Amino acid sequence: MEWLWPALTERNLYSAAIIAGIAAVTNVACAIVGCYLVLRRMSLLGDAIAHAVLPGLVLAYILSGTLSLPALYVGAVVVGLATAALTQTLHRIGGVSEDTSMGVVFTSFFAIGVILIKRYGANVDLDPDCVLSGLLELADDNVVNVAGREIPRALVTIVPVLVLNIAFVSIFWKELLVASFDPAFATAAGFRASVLHYSLMTLVALTTVAAFEQVGSILVVAMLVAPGAAAHLLTDRLRTMLLIAAGFGVLSAFGGYILAIWWDVNIAGAMTLVIGGIYLAAALFSPRYGIVPRLIRLGGMRIRILAEDILAVLFRHKEIAGESPVSARIVWDQLGRGLIPRLALGWLVTRGYVRYQKGNLLLLPAGQAYASEIIRAHRLWEAYEVAALGRQAERVHDSAMRVEHFLSPPLREELVSALGEASRDPHGRKIPAVDPPGRKLGADAPKTERTKTGSNPD
Repeated sequence: MEWLWPALTERNLYSAAIIAGIAAVTNVACAIVGCYLVLRRMSLLGDAIAHAVLPGLVLAYILSGTLSLPALYVGAVVVGLATAALTQTLHRIGGVSEDTSMGVVFTSFFAIGVILIKRYGANVDLDPDCVLSGLLELADDNVVNVAGREIPRALVTIVPVLVLNIAFVSIFWKELLVASFDPAFATAAGFRASVLHYSLMTLVALTTVAAFEQVGSILVVAMLVAPGAAAHLLTDRLRTMLLIAAGFGVLSAFGGYILAIWWDVNIAGAMTLVIGGIYLAAALFSPRYGIVPRLIRLGGMRIRILAEDILAVLFRHKEIAGESPVSARIVWDQLGRGLIPRLALGWLVTRGYVRYQKGNLLLLPAGQAYASEIIRAHRLWEAYEVAALGRQAERVHDSAMRVEHFLSPPLREELVSALGEASRDPHGRKIPAVDPPGRKLGADAPKTERTKTGSNPD
């Protein structure tokens, strides 16, 4: 951290805290309304409003001749609501998809805003660079007098919006919760979903305007989407999602400020990079929805399925040839070679199901009990398909090879009840006896069906 202290000394620790604090408040204000945009699958509409309010700001200045906040808020809200209304109109009446209508509306409005800035913003503090990246670096110098004290203008602007967002969510918590997940039910229950929708769009427009001067549209767009999206990957509870999203906003503010000092780059851009990294980490490592845990779970399931296939091969060999060991080559010929089959065999050996010795495999008593469950599930399913579904005996093996790994003991007993205590499968082979106690095959298995990498003859 030696590189950090000289930079902070140069900029003054107080100024650094003010700038990072303004960014944190802005990020939290954006994250609160952004969570609802994410839940309602309207992230692109938030992006559209954040860009489309630009012509509203310019028109407010042209008509009022001032850059006062009330005038800017009115212009932004009017254009923001017009954006939402035009998007819905094009989608419903024009027959185009919702994302297409959003793209058409917000790019058109944003282009109009840039043209108006170039035409009428030459003599005022309105320029494209300020709109895009903001002037967060100068936030501590841009102050106003409030009750005899000099306070950064950005705080005077964004803090009331944050309070308004929190108050709106708190007061209409139940209505927003219902309308976010099921607008039709909300309307049927007496909640005016359309009013809530346009109220939320109004808050998005207000938050965008409050943040424009200091952080620009880049950070606003990122904070409307990324914190809520990242939090949604970590939890399914709305209250927790809002808290996590707010925390991510604060973390990205301070982390982005440090990164901006280190690299000597735009602060808002660095904060946007940090929140993007947070979302990437959540997408990769979220315990439930993350890519890496999901791959681990799928890999573990594949290993389990191949391990059960190995046991089934050894069980069928024992039915025919008795207690003689089975050459590992026979197993590899049926199930394929590679890392996963070998990991499956290693799992069986370490669990005490199979003994591997001099290239041969021997089924141990624990493995015999486990294998009998696999074979029992397989043959019960074959018998059920033939008896209840009327399928030909020659066509039921492949489906049974998939289903056998996911039939829990209660399901197997239901099959037995449906078959009337069947003792043999459609091929005449004996169905193993009732499952021995102690094992719960399929109880911890995923509910989705997976296709195996190989098959072996019954």
